[in-house]
Amino acid sequence: MDSPIIIRLGARARRRITAEGLQPADIAIIPAAAGGPKGLILNGIDTWLSGDWLPRAPRERRLIGASIGAWRMAAMAFADPVAAHKRLAYHYTHQTYPAKVDAAHVSRTVRGLLEEVLGGHGDEVLAHPHHRLTVITARGIGPLAGTAGVRWRELAGFLRAAAGNAVSRSQLARGMERVLFHDARDDGAWLRERFDAFTSHFVGLGAANLRAALLASGSIPLVLEAVRDIPGAPPGTYWDGGLVDYHLHLPYQRDPGLVLYPHFSDYIVPGWLDKSLPWRRARAQSGDLALDNVILVSPSPSFVARLPNRKLPDRNDFKHYGQDHAARIRDWTRAIGESERMAEALARWAEKPDMKMAASF
Repeated sequence: MDSPIIIRLGARARRRITAEGLQPADIAIIPAAAGGPKGLILNGIDTWLSGDWLPRAPRERRLIGASIGAWRMAAMAFADPVAAHKRLAYHYTHQTYPAKVDAAHVSRTVRGLLEEVLGGHGDEVLAHPHHRLTVITARGIGPLAGTAGVRWRELAGFLRAAAGNAVSRSQLARGMERVLFHDARDDGAWLRERFDAFTSHFVGLGAANLRAALLASGSIPLVLEAVRDIPGAPPGTYWDGGLVDYHLHLPYQRDPGLVLYPHFSDYIVPGWLDKSLPWRRARAQSGDLALDNVILVSPSPSFVARLPNRKLPDRNDFKHYGQDHAARIRDWTRAIGESERMAEALARWAEKPDMKMAASF
């Protein structure tokens, strides 16, 4: 029977696992991509990792994410991560919207969702004994500074940004900066040396900015309102971190440990605006060292074919199902249930890695 997962390994990860096997103590970084409802398909793996496998070898680990990925990583840092992951999956799935909705309404709904997930325990995320959370956001500069709240200006600014990005990522860096809200106990040294065209700001996470940072990280332009003037951060407007770091193409090779990356895709795209640009995908063959120590785990085509509509949940489902909220919730819930098969397959592979099953980037 086909496996429900695809595993891809960087060269250093392959050498290390071949020689020593794979232990939870090997995992230093866990990234989590933006991608909205697609992230729900990783719920089974998230629950297994945080509730079973990683606790077998407590150590300092960096959890870094954008948008729903940031929310998933925050859930992993709760005192009861399994309950937090279940809350996230349930409340995310049960979002409902009227037929006509504006950005203010969506922002209020998402803010309420976030409160349900945090459940008054946000302090646990900031005080976890081993996990160090980093939340990625995008801050508007240049043509995108000061556009929030005026829809036509925001639209014009992002159309201009998309046109520039089609030429090069460095053009996009003229309109956005990366702002990383990080656990104050982790200075993010592995990210501080510049690795791409984007200016990066580092802001300590605390009780005053945790909610705002998580909300901003998932605030899709024109769908949600931008989050403004987050405490402790440079003033301005903040949007979805996936605009700059969609699949988190980061310099993982700087860490001596391994990177375990549960992902809804078997490839890595740098920014959200690069989705339709296949030549922007990360490729080890072209000398991209960022993938060297990465273990990428994603759903296989045969697994996806068994899901409702033969695809992952995605944001288009809100339009596809329309006001039939019950049908969408039913199908997303079924997909989340199926994700447990991915977790079971990864658990078997981690116990006894079959290197013939693992492809290269």
